[in-house]
Amino acid sequence: MRALRYVLLAGLLGAAVTAQAAPVTYTMDPGHTYVLFSWNHFGYSNPTASLSLGEGTIVFDDKDPSKSSVNVTLPLANLDTHVSKLDEHLKKADFFDAEKYPDITFKSTKVEAAGGNKFKVTGDLTVHGVTKPVVLDATLNKSGLHPMMKVPAVGFDATAMIKRSDFGVGAYVPNVSDEIQVHITTEASVPKTEATK
Repeated sequence: MRALRYVLLAGLLGAAVTAQAAPVTYTMDPGHTYVLFSWNHFGYSNPTASLSLGEGTIVFDDKDPSKSSVNVTLPLANLDTHVSKLDEHLKKADFFDAEKYPDITFKSTKVEAAGGNKFKVTGDLTVHGVTKPVVLDATLNKSGLHPMMKVPAVGFDATAMIKRSDFGVGAYVPNVSDEIQVHITTEASVPKTEATK
C-alpha cells in the first residue's frame, strides 16, 4: 500500500512539473522568415516589398502564452522591392534614412491567446528612430519535431496594418498610401546544441 502511495505521489509530482514546463526559446530561421509589406501607389497599383531577417528569437509557451515573447531585427540593407532604383530611394533620407537608422526592430511587450491557434502580439516597433506600439495578429501554423532538422520547431504567420507617417516616413501621403499592410511568415527552431542537452 505504501508503495502504491509513492507511485501516485510521483505521478502527481510529474504531472505538476509537466504542467509548469518552462517556455521554449526558438531561433528564427533566416531562410524561412520573410516580412512582406505593401502599399497603394496613386490608386493604380499595390506594390510589394520584402525585408529578410537579421536575427530573431521566439520564446513560446503553449500552456501559458503570456510567458511568450518575440524579438526581431530587420536590416534595411536587405530591403527588396524588385526595383533597384526604388530600393535606393526608399533607403534615402525622405523615407527610411537607412544610413542613420539601419535597422527595423520589433520587441514584444505582451502576448495573449485569441482562441485556437491565434494570438495577439503587442510590441514596440522601431522604424526611422521612432518607436510605436503595434499589434500583430499571429497564427501558429505548426509546432513539433522538425522532420529534417530533428529539433523542436514552430511556424507562425502574422499580419498588421501600420501608418508609416506615425514613424516619420510620410513622404507623398496620401498619393502613396499612408497605410502599409504587413504580412510575416517564419519558422523557428531550438538550436541543436540546446536540443541535445
